[in-house]
Amino acid sequence: MSELIDFLIVALALVAIGIYGLVVKRNAIRMLFSIEIIANAANLVLVAFARGLPNAQGQTFALFSIAIAAAEVAVGLGLIIVAYRLYKEIDVAEFRSMRG
Repeated sequence: MSELIDFLIVALALVAIGIYGLVVKRNAIRMLFSIEIIANAANLVLVAFARGLPNAQGQTFALFSIAIAAAEVAVGLGLIIVAYRLYKEIDVAEFRSMRG
């Protein structure tokens, strides 16, 4: 049971680091990495809880989540590349012309 608590503490630390990165940093790549850290914390929780169960549904969900996160990173990096080509900047605070 203490292993589960250890995994949850690490996941909580990862979520805190990810939220810090989202709130404080304005660099688009750092924000994308922060989102990935939060997604990996969720995957860690899925695998940690599934470890104690007799079936492998948690690992299956974690693998599905990893695939979705990889697609999200590809789309996010594509958007960052387009934004850099247009504005020569990846600071999200500088993207004022994208506001509606």
